[in-house]
Amino acid sequence: MSDLVTLYVPLETTALSLGADELVIAICQEAARRGQDVEIIRNGSWGMSWLEPLVEVETDKGRIAYGNVTVEDVPGLFAAGFLTGGDHALCQGLTADISYLKTQDRLTFARCGLIDALSLDDYQLNGGFLGLKKALEMTPEQIVDQVTKSGLRGRGGAAFPTGIKWNTVLGAEGEQKYICCNADEGDSGTFADRILMESDPYCLIEGMIIAGLAVGATEGYIYLRSEYPLCKEILGEALINARADGWLGRDIRGSGKAFDLQIRMGAGSYVCGEETAMLDSLEGKRGMVRAKPPLPAIHGLFGQPTVVNNVLSLASVPIIMARGAKFYQDFGLGRSRGTIAFQLAGNIARGGLVEKAFGIDLRELVEDYGGGTYTNTAIKAVQVGGPLGAYLSADDLDLPMDYEAFSQAGAVLGHGGIVVFDGSADMAEQAKFAFDFCAVESCGKCTPCRIGSVRGSELIAKIQAGENSQQNLDMVRDLCDVMEAGSLCAMGGMTPIPVLSAIKNWPKDFKTE
Repeated sequence: MSDLVTLYVPLETTALSLGADELVIAICQEAARRGQDVEIIRNGSWGMSWLEPLVEVETDKGRIAYGNVTVEDVPGLFAAGFLTGGDHALCQGLTADISYLKTQDRLTFARCGLIDALSLDDYQLNGGFLGLKKALEMTPEQIVDQVTKSGLRGRGGAAFPTGIKWNTVLGAEGEQKYICCNADEGDSGTFADRILMESDPYCLIEGMIIAGLAVGATEGYIYLRSEYPLCKEILGEALINARADGWLGRDIRGSGKAFDLQIRMGAGSYVCGEETAMLDSLEGKRGMVRAKPPLPAIHGLFGQPTVVNNVLSLASVPIIMARGAKFYQDFGLGRSRGTIAFQLAGNIARGGLVEKAFGIDLRELVEDYGGGTYTNTAIKAVQVGGPLGAYLSADDLDLPMDYEAFSQAGAVLGHGGIVVFDGSADMAEQAKFAFDFCAVESCGKCTPCRIGSVRGSELIAKIQAGENSQQNLDMVRDLCDVMEAGSLCAMGGMTPIPVLSAIKNWPKDFKTE
């Protein structure tokens, strides 16, 4: 019998969509035919989506990667001796030395791709639960203080300081407090939440437990996007394992402290990414935006004090607790501290996830990490921050990626999604899409959003047809003023951002008389 060789093939949505399961079968069959003894570990994703399916071979030098492997490539890989790290056209060298990965600041995503996502042993061998163990020895006030000093801000879009939100819930009176994780990742070009949940689910679970200890909450909910069935499966199994090992339940690892979690599935509503609409949905109601005040921190789920944080906000907490607030704060600049997961999508040569400290410029992300456009033509526009984010031109590529710099430029960083367009993009059509998207996704509660989006789409269509173009363009601007000032939430209030940025940067795409 030959020596056992360990291989890694991702169990992650992108890799699966490109044939990872079929690839595993082909590798096993070819190994059996050749009398080779292989063990295949289904790890998560390193975030290098452009190389999926990525097969790694464990060697005495480290893990050697082979990228974009198909079933048809398997015989040739074996013939080239890939089980011992042999050279092949698909060989990327040592995984840790791939430049796309090597130059990142991997804090929140440090274990993604490295471990078997559902192995508690793998998780703990790579720093898992160290933050929680420290938190179990601290007072709620001390935990909140660490998170506050770290400078962590919400990674869901609003960028509200996490420590301030937690402190409000800590001081609020309530019979039962809750931790709600907003995992309804609906922005275009975003997939960081999904990769984290599929590749390192215990990190999110640990972050939510720490949040519970910090504010006195004993119950939590993960509000999960319905389009993420694999996340549901992996998270569900992770919760079972965590309970069985004493990390969840009435007595966390003998500490006398309690916290448990449940998963609730969304139903495809974009507006339920807004925290109050999500809370209504969790309560079994139609997801509609609530008026504020009262804030969810005071009157949230079932009328009780509630922490509502995004996946990456909560998943950043374990390393803050494990390494200390100062360690985390040393990454980033200004009021934007720590790291953020940028997601490269659209017309991009190397799409994937890049975790970097705040302050990297857009050009480095799109051109150096992303490799420019997939079509190898000039970049025309880049939309950052989801479908309600501004369209930035090639002249804006030197903009630093931090909340304040983007705000000053009239843009939003949001969840870190970056969608690239080349010269074939019609920016008038993109402006119309913003209105159309709002019309479809509006909860309908307020008139500016519900009606304004429909009228806006009609006006852009008239402009595209050359009908009273300048007059209708002026009406679009007036309509945007009304939507921005009068909408109940960001759905209608932010729809003008992509529209007005498209008009400003590409006036030639909007026909004039």
